[in-house]
Amino acid sequence: MNYKRRSFIKKSLAAGVVTGMGTLPFSVSAKSKADPIKIGIIGLDTSHSPAFTKLFNSENPRPELAGFRVVAAYPYGSRDIESSYKRIPDYINQVKEFGVEITESIEDLLSKVDVVLLETNDGKPRLEQARKVIQANKPFFIDKPVAASFADTLTIYKEAKQNQVPIFSASSLRYMSNAQAVRHEGKIGKVLGCDAFSPATLEPGHPDLFWYGIHGVEILFTVMGSGCESVSRITSPDEELVVGKWKDGRIGTFRGMRAGKHEYGGTAFGSDGNLVLGNYEGYEPLAVKIAEFFKSGKSPVDAAETLEIYAFMEAAEESKRKGGASVSLPTIL
Repeated sequence: MNYKRRSFIKKSLAAGVVTGMGTLPFSVSAKSKADPIKIGIIGLDTSHSPAFTKLFNSENPRPELAGFRVVAAYPYGSRDIESSYKRIPDYINQVKEFGVEITESIEDLLSKVDVVLLETNDGKPRLEQARKVIQANKPFFIDKPVAASFADTLTIYKEAKQNQVPIFSASSLRYMSNAQAVRHEGKIGKVLGCDAFSPATLEPGHPDLFWYGIHGVEILFTVMGSGCESVSRITSPDEELVVGKWKDGRIGTFRGMRAGKHEYGGTAFGSDGNLVLGNYEGYEPLAVKIAEFFKSGKSPVDAAETLEIYAFMEAAEESKRKGGASVSLPTIL
């Protein structure tokens, strides 16, 4: 490990950026069925928002999701990405069918809820929105992308830690059954490497992989864990190939596709065999983890790993600018 990376980790630990995110300011586990944990959603410009609402507000939710209810939503959300903001009116109607109140401001929403799903599809306003949630001392799940830059992502996590506000972020692709079995159940023995893939459509206001490649990158890190020290990237109009080298010598790759059928998956390579990671399994496994997080105040994904995912994507962007040269993951000096 080079000096700069040691310095980054040491200083980040000292600042409390890559450790746990604190505990809940109240005991949600003590709430009764008659007094559910009230969820607020920020951003109705993504399909994730009505999907989570349907799961939590179902008449017969799975047991892990019982005791929660989405009660309020603030619709915005992107105001300049057409593919996002044009969906807002329909998603407003969808969540209102589940009894969700639409608020005029984030501040109004925060006065009505216990916890927050920050779902805004556009990463650019995420820092401003997250700061309001942090200032209100509300535990929150922040969906992909955490922000539209590594710097903003780091700031959000740092300020959440400083204010002892629990924060959790993950792609639903992290909870593919085989990926979890490889990571947590020793399904293929010691993990030797991984090739992951996903769609990687682009949006001009975000570094390339932040907008959609994040899903496949998270599959890669779910299998490999943290410890990537450098990346190199090959890019073409239709696809990306990012090669990461881990500090223990392992190699992991991400292939992002903009042509062909949009699918998610990969192959994990291990000391006891190899395993195809399978297909996307929907939002429910992630919703269960969100519910556990809201009850415990402890993120199921370490903050250091989440930050490294965004550092990986930032380094991939720099590698593109340098014509595919190997680039060390960004550090904080």
